[in-house]
Amino acid sequence: MAGAAVAELRYRGRQISAADILYIRELIAAHPGESRRTLSKKLCEAWEWRQPNGALRDMVCRGMLLMLNRAGQIALPPVSYVRHNPLANRARPAPILIDTTPIADRLGNLQPLEFQQVRRTSDEPLFNGLMEEHHYLGYEQPVGEHLKYLVWAEYPLGPRPVACLAWSSAPRHIGSRDRYIGWGGEARRRNIRFLAYNTRFLILPWVRVEHLASHILGRMAARISADWQAMYGHPIYFLETFVDPERFRGTCYRAANWVLLGRTTGRGKDDQTGRPNRSIKQVLGYPVHRRFRRLLSESDR
Repeated sequence: MAGAAVAELRYRGRQISAADILYIRELIAAHPGESRRTLSKKLCEAWEWRQPNGALRDMVCRGMLLMLNRAGQIALPPVSYVRHNPLANRARPAPILIDTTPIADRLGNLQPLEFQQVRRTSDEPLFNGLMEEHHYLGYEQPVGEHLKYLVWAEYPLGPRPVACLAWSSAPRHIGSRDRYIGWGGEARRRNIRFLAYNTRFLILPWVRVEHLASHILGRMAARISADWQAMYGHPIYFLETFVDPERFRGTCYRAANWVLLGRTTGRGKDDQTGRPNRSIKQVLGYPVHRRFRRLLSESDR
């Protein structure tokens, strides 16, 4: 491939120059017995290619190397082994035995509510089991950056869980959201990590407390950026979620001052037909930072 064509190669927002490809070829030649994984880590270290929390961008780098290999720009060593995918045969979360006595009370009588971030804690199985058993979509193992929360209420016989929330990295392309933020393609690629997507919100079915859901969303918005900073080394500026209007009205989100941004197209990210192939959902958003547009539109962060 000619040098000018090489200069046009891009992967996940990074431009790949002829000099970059030459360096990768030399790296492969200098380590003839190393695996693709080891080469990827060496390249990340050489380029100082790291996530905001300091971890190497190993998976992104491996994807770039595979792209260059398929394009004929480099020659990767043969795959040394096929890694077992622990998610492929992951057992479903086990049922959870907890007190399901109905809670029908005033919000003030449940205070103070405690928000517990349970990812990588001993209470994570409790969260997983409650989601699996009581959310209409069941439990789904998140990928990428994500946090899980249990919300506990004070009650005469001790604290009881009343709600579960899951947050993950935001989808890369949502037209109505992108127009609302007003960012360009380069800024979106660089700053998508500053968005968090509410993938699950469950008020446990035996809980009937007026205004509880909107109160939880308000409290959640006030703390999630600090929690994300502690876990992943960067803040959150904007929240988003999808609501299926055939099932829900999204009342609690609107009561918590979330904004209707628009609707999805009903097409998945891998769609090739241009026609809807799934339910069209409402897209709602909530700015966590008052200068979110300016912060998210900066392309040199």
